Amino acid sequence: MERTLAGLWTIVPGRLKKATVRLLFRRPLVLNAGFPVISFTFDDFPRSAFLEGGRILDRFGLRGTYYLSLRLMGTPGGAAGTMFLFEDLKALLQQGHELGCHTFAHCHSWKTSPAIFENSILENRQALSKILPEVALKTLSYPRSAPRPATKRRAARHFLCCRGGGPRQTLNAGTTDRNSLSTFFLERSRDNPGVVKNVIDQNRCQRGWLIFATHDVSQSPSRYGCKPDFFEQVVQWAVESGARILPVARACEELMKSRE
Repeated sequence: MERTLAGLWTIVPGRLKKATVRLLFRRPLVLNAGFPVISFTFDDFPRSAFLEGGRILDRFGLRGTYYLSLRLMGTPGGAAGTMFLFEDLKALLQQGHELGCHTFAHCHSWKTSPAIFENSILENRQALSKILPEVALKTLSYPRSAPRPATKRRAARHFLCCRGGGPRQTLNAGTTDRNSLSTFFLERSRDNPGVVKNVIDQNRCQRGWLIFATHDVSQSPSRYGCKPDFFEQVVQWAVESGARILPVARACEELMKSRE
């Protein structure tokens, strides 16, 4: 079946491809917990995501999820700054944050073949086991883009849930897809904070699951990051909304329990 899909994929128009991703290989999750949930996540991740972003979360007594590609550890990150160090991994785990998978090679979720993408998931897991053998990566963040349908199918073998990528900016409400959870990227609204406040309010009213994502958190952020004062304002609004603010895996486990 996967080979048949791969052949058809080459002739499907771009917009139809994106729509197809949302329909195939779903793992439905009904959100009926009766309370809103918010998660804060960081991709790649630059050191400032922990040193600044983590500091802000800690000030509110909150924890986030850090999605790592171990091939990036300690490398220059350009405008985003230096990528995480081993000491950062130990420190954030001691503070109660979660680690998630972002593939070892930071694979493009759309352009990479599903088999190579899955191999990079396994390589990331193996690399982590050598330095932090007690840590399990329960969730995945798709790098750079929404995934191919066959990539969703393969990723489901390894993770409790997978956080989406790509341009969609929305919350999870009603019934969502554990193989491609909707995500709101903060950097896209950093010059229009009212949009962020509105989606937090919508999440409260719909008792949904709002997953925020960004990269660096610094006074001179890259185009994928945001400034500390903006991030702190978003966290403040999240707290004031009355939402339960949990890392992704913990949030997913709580929401799955609520169905029982």
